[in-house]
Amino acid sequence: MNIPNYPDFAPVNLNMRTDLHPRLSMLKDGISELTFAGIYLFRNTYSYRVSWLPNETLVIFGEKDGERFFMLPCGIPGPELLQDLFARRDYLKNLSETDTAASRILLEQNGYTVEEDRNNFDYIYLRKDLATLPGKNYHKKRNLVNAFLNNYEFEQRPMRKGSVKDAIHVLDAWREAKGEAGDYAASREALELMELLNLKGHLYYVDGRPAAYTLGEALARGRSFAIHFEKAIDSYKGIYQFVNQSFAAALPKYYTYINREQDLGDPGLRQAKMTYRPSGFVRKYRVRRGK
Repeated sequence: MNIPNYPDFAPVNLNMRTDLHPRLSMLKDGISELTFAGIYLFRNTYSYRVSWLPNETLVIFGEKDGERFFMLPCGIPGPELLQDLFARRDYLKNLSETDTAASRILLEQNGYTVEEDRNNFDYIYLRKDLATLPGKNYHKKRNLVNAFLNNYEFEQRPMRKGSVKDAIHVLDAWREAKGEAGDYAASREALELMELLNLKGHLYYVDGRPAAYTLGEALARGRSFAIHFEKAIDSYKGIYQFVNQSFAAALPKYYTYINREQDLGDPGLRQAKMTYRPSGFVRKYRVRRGK
């Protein structure tokens, strides 16, 4: 077995996808981090390790900003096992709204503090709104999309294995313009392993040259599509607004929602996400031992 039983752990590897992807893809809340691709691609960023709890319930250990956290994608275990997990970690991260509702009384009765993790809420939008940009609330977005369409010749293609080299050209240009790596390593590996991880997206050419791409996957039992990576050469005015709109329009209509992930507490990013008028949030909760 690739995944050991608790209290033993193993680093995340590609062979675990067979066990983990079916379970994680069926989680109804649709938390963007809790997919196999999300866990695998950021395994080094957060030093992820995984283990089976009883009944093959998954626990994931990680580290961020000097603190040790754990995640329980498939539900809360009993009080004794939970106490043992908290003895090893500083806090529980990314507890879903469903599991919080089911376990909050139990957690608080046992001395734990449950709080909303607003900086990590995923923004969800109606796919049809992003595709059509209706009404006066989207007036500025439509103007930017129209400016792009009026100024450039473009081509939109589904991402294929043969597209990876052109997408990496966009990614390299994005990193150079940004002046820092950001999520470059995960973004590049996502492109290189796109087919194996079952990621989907589109590549955009402007005046015959690769200029942008988007890459993501289905969430929430297929009701939502998460945009994990969206990169563009932003010297083309309006290109991000255009990519946002055109990809939403190209997605199959059985996707009701588009998940554009969290703002991480960045004020500029929060404002930008709010201007697209989210229909709601995928709420996430953080649990700590009571003070």
